[in-house]
Amino acid sequence: MHTEAVDLLIIGAGMAGLTAGARAVRGGLSVAIVEIGTDVGGSARFAGYAWTAPSHDVMDEHNPRGDLALKRALVDRFADGISWIRSIGVEAKDAQRVLSFGRGHQFDTNHYVDTCRGIVLQGGGELLLETEVERLVVEQGVVVGADLRTADGAHRQVRARTTLMATGGFQGDTALRTAHVHPHADRMQLRSNPHSRGGGYRLATRAGAAGSRDDAGFYGHLIPRGIPFADPADFVDMSLYYSEHALLFNLRGERFVDETLGDHLTAMALLEQPESRGLLIADARVFRDWIVGSYVEGAVAVDKYALASRRGGRVGLAEDLDELAYLPEEWGYHGETIRNAVKLFNEHASAAAQTAPGRKLDLLPLDEPPYYVIETVPAITFPFHGIRIDDRARVLREDGRPLGGLLAAGSDTGGLWHRAYAGGLAAALVFGLTAADTATETAQRS
Repeated sequence: MHTEAVDLLIIGAGMAGLTAGARAVRGGLSVAIVEIGTDVGGSARFAGYAWTAPSHDVMDEHNPRGDLALKRALVDRFADGISWIRSIGVEAKDAQRVLSFGRGHQFDTNHYVDTCRGIVLQGGGELLLETEVERLVVEQGVVVGADLRTADGAHRQVRARTTLMATGGFQGDTALRTAHVHPHADRMQLRSNPHSRGGGYRLATRAGAAGSRDDAGFYGHLIPRGIPFADPADFVDMSLYYSEHALLFNLRGERFVDETLGDHLTAMALLEQPESRGLLIADARVFRDWIVGSYVEGAVAVDKYALASRRGGRVGLAEDLDELAYLPEEWGYHGETIRNAVKLFNEHASAAAQTAPGRKLDLLPLDEPPYYVIETVPAITFPFHGIRIDDRARVLREDGRPLGGLLAAGSDTGGLWHRAYAGGLAAALVFGLTAADTATETAQRS
């Protein structure tokens, strides 16, 4: 078996892995990156914004049960992450509002990951595509590298002072999803690259890493039911972000969540409802202001309703409130119950009375016909359960001590988010840079 040695071995060439690789090479480290796919970038190629909460108070308000040290690190280091993007020649636009509480920057993520790859290769680093990690090499309780199988079937071992796990999560593996996200998580379509199937999670836990809590949830969005994703552009185009301004009903005709808290949170709530499906109802105001508008400034506007209709989704248009009572019987919803629930909501909203569940942000009634109806289901981008780390990106054991030689960043990690979310790309950026800095400190001590 061929053996080589590097300062930093990175497993996974997505946002976190490439960020760490480029930063480490810039810091003088020898680097090897292993990627199971045919190209670099992972799910970062489908993104376009790095954003998070602008302060500790806002982060704590929206993510109260996340790990405190990880939350602090993300908020405190985010500005340095944006500076890093700009320092390698990638434009990051001025900060803008994202959702109701976040601040972030639009940038070309394809340009970014390709630039990082170039920095690694030009700096003497090695990139191994279509290469599988068979096991981590552990000696005296310390990870010292990994055994690989390359694209041509050859076996090699890479010894490393530090190994970084950055394979992007386990959303592509239904067994891990049902075990750690929700018993019905296998129902969801994958709103992500297909290569993140838990390889990093399994490797790390077999080596002694601890996992985070199982009830943390996932990041995803509502999509029209019954329409398979045709290509990665659908991950954005088919996401029903406007649900924050609409009403969502389950099969029993009940509202069960405050929709205005965010489509990503509503997606988690819908997974737990009967058959994990529901009706999303908007009126002409929501259609005009949100369905055909941009989710964030600068994004391409897509008519979500028209797209769902063209692609064969279960959609309907009611010319007035009473027409909602005539939902097709085969859909499984009681139309009169839905109509009456919308009518009751409008009465409460018009009188500024409390609704159940509450409505924190968009308190306006849905009383401007026509009504736009889409049957919706949740889709998963990545789970919040993952490998436990500290704020230096060091992987932790069950007893809370670092597992020597092993770091993790990006969607492989858990603990930062707990049934809440404020920017996955930002977390991959920040902890990718943190991992590189930790690896550099290790190399300098050796």
